[in-house]
Amino acid sequence: MITKKIRVLVVDDSAMFRTVLSNKLAAPDIEVIGTAVDAIDAKDKIFSLRPDVITLDVEMPRMNGIEFLKKLLPIHKVAAIVVTASPVQAFEAIAAGAVDYVKKPTASEMVVFGSKLQNLVRTAASAKVGLGNQRVSETAAQSLRHSMLNIASNANKIIAIGASTGGTDAIQVVVENLPKTTPGIVIVQHMPAGFTKMYADRLNRICQMEVKEAQDGDIVRQGLIIVGAGEYHLRLKKSGGSYTVESRRGEKVSGHCPSVDVLFDSVAEEAGAKAMGVILTGMGADGAKGLLNMKQKGAFTIGQDERSCVVYGMPMVAYNMGAVVKQAPLQNIAGLLIEKLR
Repeated sequence: MITKKIRVLVVDDSAMFRTVLSNKLAAPDIEVIGTAVDAIDAKDKIFSLRPDVITLDVEMPRMNGIEFLKKLLPIHKVAAIVVTASPVQAFEAIAAGAVDYVKKPTASEMVVFGSKLQNLVRTAASAKVGLGNQRVSETAAQSLRHSMLNIASNANKIIAIGASTGGTDAIQVVVENLPKTTPGIVIVQHMPAGFTKMYADRLNRICQMEVKEAQDGDIVRQGLIIVGAGEYHLRLKKSGGSYTVESRRGEKVSGHCPSVDVLFDSVAEEAGAKAMGVILTGMGADGAKGLLNMKQKGAFTIGQDERSCVVYGMPMVAYNMGAVVKQAPLQNIAGLLIEKLR
């Protein structure tokens, strides 16, 4: 049986890096159908070659990659993977419609970079592009921001969230309007080291709650969101009448470090029925077993629905194994959390 290859266009102003990317993408199921030297060149080649996926540099002459995405995607829904060393540029690219990003490699990272890029291309080829504005409506956002929770009854409550591809934007939709009276939130988003600190800082500027990157021993408290650090597993620990987090290096679990399964399993064991779990868009199955563990321990669990996911992988596996109590569109998840906390 002949399987259709994924057609990729490489866009980068560096001739050397175009060659590197083309070589790293060599695989039986992937075909590099062309290269482009900048956004203007890429626009013509996208329309003539019709690639399934493009890899896109950000810093390019004539037009940078982010501006290019903003102009291109309303016209042509092509899956884009941004290649950048800058976390800020990565998040701006996701906001502009890129499916995912990959950290530009150093010489020592070249071997793992190739397999990482290939897997991202495979994921991007099946991802939804141009889902449109999934933000909570302003009326609903105001309602969320002004929700008055019963603080006493929510002492020791915990919300755990896990996501991968498409998750940086999806997590923001869920948490940006939650009031400061919301119980502590712990998050694992698959992301490289260095990027998680910038992501937490970005959320901190947007959210009503305080947001920080995890440090070992952080106390989980009302009004605080803790984002797992890249290359460090995040675990919840009960400490007397409160919770702390453990943030430590370790082997990959379910293919990732940090792993959503690791976080969810720890929340299941330490918080039980006092917890709520949310699994969002992402490729693969990380978090599905952990979410099931949470549900079996009495936690309320939510899975993002297929229509609103960039990649309906992790939430699908969780739903199919019976780990999800309630499936919902992305923009409804914050409201569901508030409703369960009242």
